[in-house]
Parts: sequence; C-alpha cells; structure tokens
Amino acid sequence: MRKYRKKQILSSLDELLRVHQSVLPSLVTGNTDAARTLLAGCQEAAIAVGNAIEETEKGTEAGDAVVGRIEEYCELVYELWQNPERSQMLQRLDHAIHAIKDHIQSDLPERLEVAFLPYKASMWDCLESVWEAAVADPDCETYVVPIPYLDKGPDDTFTDIHCEADKFPENVPVVNWQEYDIAARHPDVIYIHNPYDNVNNVTSVHPSFYAKELKKHTDMLVYIPYFVCMNDYVEEHFCVLPGTIFADRVIVQSEAVRQTYIEAYHKFEKENHLEGCVGNAEEKFVALGSPKYDKVLKTTRENVKIPEDWQRKIVKEDGSWKRVILYNTTVTQILTHREKMLEKIRSVFALLRGRQDVVLLWRPHPLSQTTCGSVSAQLEAAYCGLVEEYRAKDWGIYDDTPDLHRAIALSDAYYGDMSSVVELYRMTGKPIMIEDVEIV
Repeated sequence: MRKYRKKQILSSLDELLRVHQSVLPSLVTGNTDAARTLLAGCQEAAIAVGNAIEETEKGTEAGDAVVGRIEEYCELVYELWQNPERSQMLQRLDHAIHAIKDHIQSDLPERLEVAFLPYKASMWDCLESVWEAAVADPDCETYVVPIPYLDKGPDDTFTDIHCEADKFPENVPVVNWQEYDIAARHPDVIYIHNPYDNVNNVTSVHPSFYAKELKKHTDMLVYIPYFVCMNDYVEEHFCVLPGTIFADRVIVQSEAVRQTYIEAYHKFEKENHLEGCVGNAEEKFVALGSPKYDKVLKTTRENVKIPEDWQRKIVKEDGSWKRVILYNTTVTQILTHREKMLEKIRSVFALLRGRQDVVLLWRPHPLSQTTCGSVSAQLEAAYCGLVEEYRAKDWGIYDDTPDLHRAIALSDAYYGDMSSVVELYRMTGKPIMIEDVEIV
C-alpha cells in the first residue's frame, strides 16, 4: 500500500475516534437523533476505509483480515445505532478502531511512489543511478515524468514550449506529464534537477513544476544538482536558489561542497530574517556523491552505440581510429563574450578542418541557441549560421544528442570551456585543455 494512502487511512481512523467522543455526549443528553446521525457517518467512513484497502490489498491475507475487522466494527456501529442508549458499547468501538489501526500499521507493507521530474534529457545522468536503484527496490513504484520547459525572450517573457520525453534512453519508460496528476497522486518522493523556478533568464520549467509548487504535493522533495563542482568549489548563488530553499533534501557531491551550501544557506537565512523558516541546513544538505560520476565511470567505448555517420568520420581506411577531440562550448562564454566567442569557435574549426589523424566532436551546450536568442536576434542568427555551416561541410561530428557520456567515452582528449564537464572528464584520466577565447 502507498505510504501516503496508508497515512490518509490512519488519519481517517483517528477522526473516527474523535467522533466517538462526540457521540457520547449526545447519548447522555438523550439526543438520539444526533447520535444516530454521527453513527451513520462513522459507518460510511469505515466503509470508505475498507474500500480503499481493497483497492490495493484485496486477496491478500493481511488485507482481507483488516477488511474483516472493519466489517466487525460496522456491525457494532449498527447495533449501537439501533439502541443508542447502550453507551457502554462506545468503548468496544474504540477498541475496534485501535485494533484496525494496529493491523494496518503492522501487517500492510508500505510502498513508496517515487517520481522523477527531469526537464532536459541531456541532464538525465544526474538522476539516472538513483532511478536505477529505485526501480530495483521492490518497495518502490517509480515514474519518470519529463516536464515541459519554456524559452524566455529578451524581455523575460515566455516564448516556445518544449518537452523532451522522446529523447530519453530506450530503457527509461516515461509518463506523459499531462497524464500524471501530481496533486492527486501525491508521490512520496519527488526528484528534480532544475533549481531555478522563475529566476533563470534563459529558460524556465513550466510554472506548475516550480519547486515551490511541488513541495505542496509530496512529503519529500529532493533536488540533485545537474552539474558537478570543479575541485569541490561551488559559487554561493547556486546554494540559495528556489530548488534548494524548498527542497527537503539536497544531494551534493562531497562534504566540502556540503559545507559551502550550509554556510551560504545560513547567510541567506540571516540576511532575509528567515532563520528556521526554510528548513534545517544541516539536515537538508547531504553529501552522497553525484550520479553523474556513476554514469561517467560505467560508460565505455565498448558499451555505447556509435552512429554510422560518426564511424565514417572516426575510422580510417585501415580500420584504426583517428584521435577524437571532444570540443565543449558553454552558454557562459556566449553570454560573456558573445560575437567573440563565435569567432573563437570558427578559429577552432579552421585549425582542425582537413586533418587526417584527428576528428572534432563538437558538443555545444544544449541551451546555446536559446541563450543567444535571449541576448539578441542577431547573435542567435549568427550562431545558427555557424552551426549550419559546420554541419553542411560535414567534416566533423556535431553532437546535439542528450548523451554526453557517449562523447566522453569515445573521445581521446577534451578541449573547450571550463564547465562541469571538465570535472566529469577528469575522472577518465584523459588529457584536458581549456580554451582561451582571447586567443583566436
């Protein structure tokens, strides 16, 4: 039985006990009509509880036993309803309810409903190993519900809406976000990887899925960062976003990172006079590692599918491989340097085009075009032109898929911007070189 549903049922039974206390005064004063009305309500409530238990536990020994106890309770209620003056029976009703509660608590096993709400398929790796563990747990019912997100224009208004449900790995069953009613289902645990709510200037998850809203519909909201921190350094502003404020737990990669989150959080509480209002920082932040590390360590050249077009560019005529350079560009550099960043990318292309021993695997950040559009239409047009030219000339690999880890596994070296990808790449032990936008 769902933990949340079990909690609701036990709460209903507690309410019945409170009603019993209301019945007795009515009996003592001789107001039998009021007593009968209350008793009729007790019986209806008990039947509703029995029906709820049968929905999931019918046919099980424990479920049938509890339903039997509820039927006995209903018989007692009916007997008292026929003769309200038998007030001594109220004690038997109380004992019956306590027995039902004891059976439910001890004999009906709890199952957790766990909902994963990713928005970018390329960021699924920050949740994947947790999802795998939940799927393997017989006491969990797991749902992956890719949620929609919206682009933002220069004036901070919403523009296009996207949903990447069709881009997730084949082994991940996804549920349509319009068919999964979070408010009605009230999952026991919700995992998210987007902490921004309305404070991101480039994109936003649908407002229905802001952390502030999700917290209303779960007993445990868990945020796992979509990034990893280089050398355990995290900027303070990442520590006090809506996702960290409203989450019950925030899973971080190390104890050093956890301490930064805690310190930044306490500073935020003090500056905003919120001490004790947004959760206990020492309990909220937990150092359990990052699922992104799990993914990078288990992905190898031998267990990834290589597209035919990529193979054609990687494999030489003699069957040996060219050196594959993973070229990673970020939105931060686009926002900082704008047209100069595009010029830098062109210079990299010019340097490696035509090489017979090396092939470039360009993997721009998935929000690069959206970021350019948030700056200006001209910058977006220039960026799109650069992408179209690179793809049309077809000498290098363009990777706009959600699978970062395939690119890491296939490549021999990293070149590009400083980002969390560098921290992941470091785990492979392969060479890393950070580009200097000022040198073209």
